[in-house]
Amino acid sequence: MAVFVLVAGGWLGGWAWRDVAAELERAGHRAVPVTLTGLGDRAHLATAGTGVGTHVQDVLNVLAYEELSGVVLVGHSYGIFPVLGAADRCPERVGRVVFLDAAAPQDGQSVVNTFMDPQRRAAFEERVATEGEGSRFPLPGRDELPAWGSLDGLDDAALARMRRLAVGHPYGAFTEPLRLTGAGDGLPASAVFCTANGNTLAMIEALHRAGDPRLVAAADKDTTFFELPTGHYPMLSVPTATAHVLIDAAEGRGRRLEPGP
Repeated sequence: MAVFVLVAGGWLGGWAWRDVAAELERAGHRAVPVTLTGLGDRAHLATAGTGVGTHVQDVLNVLAYEELSGVVLVGHSYGIFPVLGAADRCPERVGRVVFLDAAAPQDGQSVVNTFMDPQRRAAFEERVATEGEGSRFPLPGRDELPAWGSLDGLDDAALARMRRLAVGHPYGAFTEPLRLTGAGDGLPASAVFCTANGNTLAMIEALHRAGDPRLVAAADKDTTFFELPTGHYPMLSVPTATAHVLIDAAEGRGRRLEPGP
């Protein structure tokens, strides 16, 4: 039996994993969805100081108070930030880290300051000030949400549920830098690419052949890779397939890159 600790991305909470968790449990595993401070049923706990460090502590607390070890720690989108922070703080409790349609942030990086250009960052700050009471980034409107990730595979019911339950994301979590010491660098890892969101194994393999140092390192530590033919929210669009990809990752299956010389 594997234990999956599931951390969703921006605006989402533990509720987003409902169907994935049910499928994992039907397959004989344990699923522990995490709701980060300021999101989901913990939306009322957000403060102006809520940041990525708060969310790292949320994940650490789940690991500690549920007395978990050897877990498969899954980070979707923004959720990989607190996942990596927690894995860095207590690698002894983590058996594998799974990047679910997520980037690979490094020490000192943040969502806004690293992955957004200055013009887009200024627009975010204006929106936080005018629509988010100075501390939240509101869920983008239906027409602009695809700019944050493909909605492919979401039917009307799934999209309506997402819009009903998602809340403004604590903006400090998008701006505060992630702090990593390197303690979790040696942990086994898997990456799941959602192809309708523009991420494919072919692209990763091309970068690897070109000598991208991050992928050379991934190959050398035997990272496994998967694809899901869906958009950026696989837990909502293809929950059964997502659960079975996570099980395959936990069991060490998946595509591997050729190790370096």
